[in-house]
Amino acid sequence: MRAFLLLFLILSFMTNDSAFADEEGVYLLVNKSKNQLSVMLNDTPVYHFSISTGKSAHLTPEGTYFVIRKVKNPWYIPKNIPGGDPNNPVGTRWIGLNVPGTNGYKYGIHGTNNPKSIGSHASEGCIRMKNNEVEWLFRHIPLGTKVLIH
Repeated sequence: MRAFLLLFLILSFMTNDSAFADEEGVYLLVNKSKNQLSVMLNDTPVYHFSISTGKSAHLTPEGTYFVIRKVKNPWYIPKNIPGGDPNNPVGTRWIGLNVPGTNGYKYGIHGTNNPKSIGSHASEGCIRMKNNEVEWLFRHIPLGTKVLIH
């Protein structure tokens, strides 16, 4: 019965944008040393994604955070690059985290215009993903989702 319930929840997660908005036990786990992001369900990984994290260990903040911003085609403000522009280094989606003092706009999970950087320590502190993968995450992970970074 438990296996059936887990399969039902996973299939719901894959097909319904807000399937887990009210479910307990869903969170994101970021492993900086492995450059891996896992979607966890009741402490069981159900999806894994290769990511990029900070060029040095201190750049990507460690701790427990929550998703507080979601932006489609975000602008890259430091260089005034509009969303959707192929030169935009944050790619097609921004999932902002509540790192203290940042209001969800400095540290986040986002796409990239440099997919070759995925799997390495290459960012200024954010968590980079391939655009198609962060778009999937954006659709399926609601605001308020816990994100553990270690």
